[in-house]
Amino acid sequence: MARSIDYGNLMHRAMRSLIQSVLEDVGQNGLPGAHHFFITFDTTHPEVEMADWLKARYPAEMTIVIQHWFENLTVTDEGFTITLNFGNQPEPMVIPFDAVRTFVDPSVEFGLRFESHVEDDEDEGDEDDGDDDPPPPQHDAEVVSLDKFRKQ
Repeated sequence: MARSIDYGNLMHRAMRSLIQSVLEDVGQNGLPGAHHFFITFDTTHPEVEMADWLKARYPAEMTIVIQHWFENLTVTDEGFTITLNFGNQPEPMVIPFDAVRTFVDPSVEFGLRFESHVEDDEDEGDEDDGDDDPPPPQHDAEVVSLDKFRKQ
């Protein structure tokens, strides 16, 4: 079998590293200027930790806003923890980078979107099934337009 470069995984690691660096800086120095973030994540990810009432309200995914009020932003190689205010009720959350679906800073029209890893999970289970099916076709990279994040 020919070896190939897995650009998809390399790009995801690079994008997560970028988010990690940005959040580390914000955790240490606060948000500069008009910067703020919309982060959408998969609430079904097994390592996501959040209040039961939030999981019930957002059973599949949730978008948080990091802007005016947040506390205890701590960043690790695996993800971040943050306390956000929901109706004057502070709620701590743990969000692994693997659960992040989008990261947007509309103040500078910057956004990242992560594709679902459903295919990866299915491929892992197929390793020993004996099928001689050819690997699924590789898809071209998706070009994401920042126009949808522009202020109108």
